[in-house]
Amino acid sequence: MAGQPEKKPESVYDFTLKDAKGNDVDLSIYKGKVLLIVNVASKCGLTDSNYKDLNHLHEKYKDQGLEILAFPCNQFGAQEPGSNDEIVEFACTRFKSEFPIFDKIEVNGENTSPFYKFLKSAKWGLLGDNIQWNFAKFLVDKNGQVSDRYYPTTSPLSMERDIKVLLGIE
Repeated sequence: MAGQPEKKPESVYDFTLKDAKGNDVDLSIYKGKVLLIVNVASKCGLTDSNYKDLNHLHEKYKDQGLEILAFPCNQFGAQEPGSNDEIVEFACTRFKSEFPIFDKIEVNGENTSPFYKFLKSAKWGLLGDNIQWNFAKFLVDKNGQVSDRYYPTTSPLSMERDIKVLLGIE
């Protein structure tokens, strides 16, 4: 209705985002799952260790309700310069990643994705609102609420206990 303010998102489930192939993905399909949301890059010093650890966590916990959502971002040292197809090819070929990869987005600045604005407003980082670098991580509970935020240098494996608690297996 004209003149009505846009409804403020209350959870990650209120967002529909493009995947790497340009398809709309209504995040409500992840209701009841624990989400690990990560801004990824192919040419970062953190790439190898993060992708390996993310794959390990995905493989170990996907059947218990963990889903990892990867959001390529080229804002840090131009370390994700490729097209969406190149990014998916890289992740799937080099790391055998099976988790969803979304459309390249911006996580800071005036063109910040509304989705990342929501994530950042839920949990503040060391530099205030801004994402510090590639591989910043948000852990989201089964109700679509941000449970925790981790720095780019935080190993995904060090988050395993927090993931297990949200999955209800710890």
